[in-house]
Amino acid sequence: MEIDGIISAIVIGIVIGILGRLVVPGRQRIGILWTILVGIVAALIGSAVAAGFGVSDTDGVDWVEWLIQIGLAAVGVAALDRSKAGR
Repeated sequence: MEIDGIISAIVIGIVIGILGRLVVPGRQRIGILWTILVGIVAALIGSAVAAGFGVSDTDGVDWVEWLIQIGLAAVGVAALDRSKAGR
């Protein structure tokens, strides 16, 4: 992976993480770094899932891929929040 690919994954991960956090209702007890990490992981896994369904490369904006990534980020944020709440 090239440096520009890493930088774009981080930027996309930030956006996906924040959008995923906005989807989860209530206050989350995780920091911004955890949100970014969850977003990066969700973006990478979401791209793989979208590629598996054949919707990762379409003409224009890949709305289905974004929805998959945001959904995964919301699940990740909620799961991490629940694991931190139990402590």
